This record gives sequence, C-alpha cells and structure tokens, in this order.
Amino acid sequence: MRSILLLLLLLLFGDKSIAQTRVVAEVTLVYSIEVVNELQTDKEALAQLKQSSKTVYIKGNNSRVDLNSPSFSQSLIYSKGNGTAVILREMGTNKFMTKLDSKQWNKQNEKFTGMMVKYPGDTKIILGYDCKKAILQLQDGSTFSVYYTTAISPSVREFEYQFKDIPGFVLQYEAMDGYTQKIIYTATKINLNPVAASKFDIPTSGYRLLNN
Repeated sequence: MRSILLLLLLLLFGDKSIAQTRVVAEVTLVYSIEVVNELQTDKEALAQLKQSSKTVYIKGNNSRVDLNSPSFSQSLIYSKGNGTAVILREMGTNKFMTKLDSKQWNKQNEKFTGMMVKYPGDTKIILGYDCKKAILQLQDGSTFSVYYTTAISPSVREFEYQFKDIPGFVLQYEAMDGYTQKIIYTATKINLNPVAASKFDIPTSGYRLLNN
C-alpha cells in the first residue's frame, strides 16, 4: 500500500515539466527571419530574404507552413493522419504543386534521421515563454541550435521533421541556406485561437503538378 502511495506522489509531483506541458491543437505562430552572416552576393535576393516571414498553422492533425517573400511564396500542408504532404509554390503568375506520400516525405527528410540532440542548459525567454536550448547534430557532423518551450507542445510535430523529437514547441532555430549563410527564425507572434479549416484545403485547379 505504501509503495502505491509513493508511486502516486511521483506521478503527481515528480516531473513538473511533463505535468505542465500543454498540447496545443489550435495555434498560429509567426516567425521573423534574420540573416546573421551575409555571404550572399545577390543583393536583391538578400534584401527579399530579409523581408520574408514564416507562419505556422496547426489544427488537430493538420499543419501548414507559409513562407512569404516579395517575389516568392511557398505553403507546405502536412497531414499527420496519413503522413502525406503537399507543397504549393507561387512565383509571379506561375503556380506549382508537389504531392508527397509518406514514403516520399520521409525520404525528403532522411538527412535528419539518426540525429543526436544535446541539451547544454542555456535558457532565454521568447514571447513570455521560458525556453531551453538544444543542439542538434546531423549524421554529416553539422550542427544547429534551437530554443524550445516545454510549456506548450504542438499536436503535429513531423511537419518540422528535424524537431519531431524535441520535447516542446520550438520558438527559435537556426538554418543554413544554399549560400551557407546562417538564418535565424524567431517566433514573434502566437495566437491560440481556432484556425480556419480552409487553411488546409488542397487546390484542385490553377496549379501545375510537378513530379517529386
């Protein structure tokens, strides 16, 4: 009887970080984009990158990520239910669609398999959330860091495949572009109100279908 009481106490009070984590199934999150080391020689492309933004929408088992710049936009709509994704791209009047089944989606993200995660203990506050630092190391030896909060966790993780094992919501992270310059994405707005279901509708016309 005593051991059962001890077990109950551990479950209730032993790991407060787990007990306090809230899974959010309705959220809109906006990220700013900052170029840290400007190595790109195309000044116009660099200027457009600085004017870009990223918005994440999550509703239940569905997610959508919009990347918008003055000359280019991309939307990635992911379904956790069947592991499929659709990528919509617009460049001027040209519109393209790419459909990925679960096997193709995993193949596209295979560079993140076997990734090692370290937790150095650094912290910072983003949008009022206490965030912890994690350093992710890929199989090729490259590393990048993220800051995440354990106060909330997304109901869909796999849409940001590299973050699917992070125990919380990533509010800041590093990325490298094709010019090997570092880009930092930082959450600037969060809205926990319901997201319109229409955000996850797949267009049936107006887009040229591309093979993966």
